[in-house]
Amino acid sequence: MKYCEDLFNEEFSAIETPISFKAERVELPGGEVPEEIQDNLIDAIFACQNGVTRMIPTVPDTVETSSNLAIITIGGGKAEIKILARSSSDSMKEYLTTSLESCFSMAGMKVEMTGGYSGWQPDINSPILHAMKTSYKQQFGVEPAVKVIHAGLECGIIGAIIPGLDMISFGPTLRSPHSPDERAYIPTVQKFYDFLVATLEQTPIK
Repeated sequence: MKYCEDLFNEEFSAIETPISFKAERVELPGGEVPEEIQDNLIDAIFACQNGVTRMIPTVPDTVETSSNLAIITIGGGKAEIKILARSSSDSMKEYLTTSLESCFSMAGMKVEMTGGYSGWQPDINSPILHAMKTSYKQQFGVEPAVKVIHAGLECGIIGAIIPGLDMISFGPTLRSPHSPDERAYIPTVQKFYDFLVATLEQTPIK
């Protein structure tokens, strides 16, 4: 047990420390999972893709496709594994989900895909991106920081309904996004609003 604790702290010292590891003896349960099923389940978990699969070719410092082996629940004679797979590329997301499905199907497990939505590929030649960069520089006197993030955005859903739509996502600074503590940083709201109004004023009428 001490060996495992020392090993974990050494391997993850740059990420998280200290790590504590505890194990205790328990009574043998009345029912046990057959050894063959145990092996299949453990093999599937070890073989399951977890983490970054590919970076965006046009933005090589940003993740394109990844999966998160998030929750494993075992009890009541059942094992349930929840995985989050995401990608800005629909074809790569399909590749990843097929890989994950194959991994657990071969172990004799039932696989369900839920909550899927389309990805949103970054377009460095986007007309609206160039227009808004110009607008930002005129209004604030500095070049804006344009970033691609590895996260789910509504633009992916909208873009799947209206193919070819030129889109951009921007807004005030958020703290603790995608959590119960998500909140907007109030001093950035006015700047965001002024930028939006100035951009709309410069948008040509079609």
